[in-house]
Formats: sequence, structure tokens, C-alpha cells
Amino acid sequence: MPSSRFTTRGWVLFAIMAILWGIPYLFIREAVESFSPAAVVAVRTGGAALLLLPFALRQGALKPALRKWPWVLAFAAIEMAGPFVLLAHAEQTIPSGLTGLLVATVPLFATVIAVIRGDRGALRPLRTIGLVLGFAGVAIVGLGSSGGAGADLLAMGEVLLVAVLYAIAPFIVASKLNEVPSLGTITLALGAVGLGYAPIALLTSPQPPAPNSVISLALLTVLCTAVAFIVFFALIGEVGPVRAPLFTYMNPVVAVALGALILSEPLTPALLLGFPVVIVGCLLAAGGLPIGDRKRADVPILSEPDPATPRNSR
Repeated sequence: MPSSRFTTRGWVLFAIMAILWGIPYLFIREAVESFSPAAVVAVRTGGAALLLLPFALRQGALKPALRKWPWVLAFAAIEMAGPFVLLAHAEQTIPSGLTGLLVATVPLFATVIAVIRGDRGALRPLRTIGLVLGFAGVAIVGLGSSGGAGADLLAMGEVLLVAVLYAIAPFIVASKLNEVPSLGTITLALGAVGLGYAPIALLTSPQPPAPNSVISLALLTVLCTAVAFIVFFALIGEVGPVRAPLFTYMNPVVAVALGALILSEPLTPALLLGFPVVIVGCLLAAGGLPIGDRKRADVPILSEPDPATPRNSR
């Protein structure tokens, strides 16, 4: 049984996940300097699937996933195939830190989807305030960071679409794949996406890649995809599915800090002003921190083998 509080091991796993899913935006930004968005997605997903395959086979997780293959492919399209290529394309234009912050709006869209699905509890005053704050923060960051540039606004729109897709995917898992082991779903989905993008990757990345791009893509594949999912499963087993995703609120902090320190991305006034507004809004929209209430699950979460939502996988 998961602990009712964060253990030392839980805090260690929490910190690892905050980093592993906070640094993909840095690696993506470096990778797209040499590789096309399709190539980044093909290598990232295909490579991670190969790394996870032995674990999935050992647990017998693939057979249940194969029996539900249409829904696994739907999950793969919404959680990986669309978002991963949109992120890679957007980061050819906008900074990695801004990308990480905009992806953090997933709880806002998850709350909107919950309302559309008939969950009136999502309209509680505190959560409504969170929605207003969160989208106001996005407007501050977006309009202030773009300076009216159409390409920047389009790229930010792509990232916000990613957040919408990330918010939709858990509902597929919760309703159609809840009895399938998460590792089987993830491995099969990653493999399908990798195979699907492989032909496009071969046609769109003909030039010799720079060493930095190769290293970044390798780290994105191994650390931010394959290892991250394994650590995430361990975190869920340690602290439970309600507390496990709390690290997602640290991801934008890591993304913005790394972008500024390593890539010298500017910390614009709009980013500095909108950043805390977005984070606080997302936290309130998601229902706040579930401290002391392990039965609460305002947003569907990835668990093994319960309903899943791999967050900022990104």
C-alpha cells in the first residue's frame, strides 16, 4: 500500500521526476537545431519503446494492451503523436522555458473538460477563480512575450493545443484502458508512434546532425521518456496516485531556469509577471494540494493499473 505521507524515498522520487519532466524542453530545443520535429518524435518514442520493452514483457503487460489496441492507438495519438511533434515544431520558434510554462496549463483545460462532461464540482468558487487566474496568466505571458509576432503566437497556440491534448488523454485511459497495465499501454503506444514517424523522419532530416543535438535527443529518449516513466510508476507505488503528479507544478520552474541559465533565454517582464499567476491558477483549478486526503482525485492520474495521465511528458 502507498504511504499516507511522503517518505524519504518518495521525496527523492518526487525530486527526480520534477527534473526529468522539467528538462525535456531544453533537450527538444537543442535537438530541433539539427533534427526535424518528426525525427525528434520518431527517435524519442521508438528508442524509449525499445528500452521499456523488456520490462513490459517481463510483467506480461503487452498482451492486455494488444487486446485493446484501437484505444491504445487513440491514446498514443492524443498523448504522444500529436503533442510531441507540436512541441518540437513550436520550439523552433519560442524559448524552451516559455514552452514548459504553457504546458503547465494542463489542469486548466482538464477542469474545463470536466465541466463539459458534467462535473459541476469543477465549478466550485476556488476552482473557478483558478481558471480565471490561469488563463489571465497565459494571456499576460503570451501577449507580452510575443510582441505581436505572428510566428510566436502560432507556436504558443501549438503548445496550448498540446496542453488540451494532454488534458483529454486521461479520459480515454480512465474509460477504455483502466484494466490495462500502464506499462503495456505506454510501451505499445510509444512503439506505434515511433514506427509511424520513422518514414517521415528519414525524409525530413537529411543533413548531418550537430553533436549537441545528438546528445540532447539521446538524453530526451533515455532520461525524459523511458527512465521517467519507470520512476513515475515507482513514485505512484510509494506515495499513491493522488500525490504522485504534484511534481508537475515544479516542471515549469525547472524549464524556465534551465532555459535562462543554459540557453540564455530572456526572462521578460511578461514571463516574470505571468509565471506565478499561471502556476497559482493551475493549482487552484486542480483543486489545490491534496494533502491529507488520499481519496480525492479531481484530475485523472496515471497509476498501475488504475486510470492514467502521464503529465508534462513530455
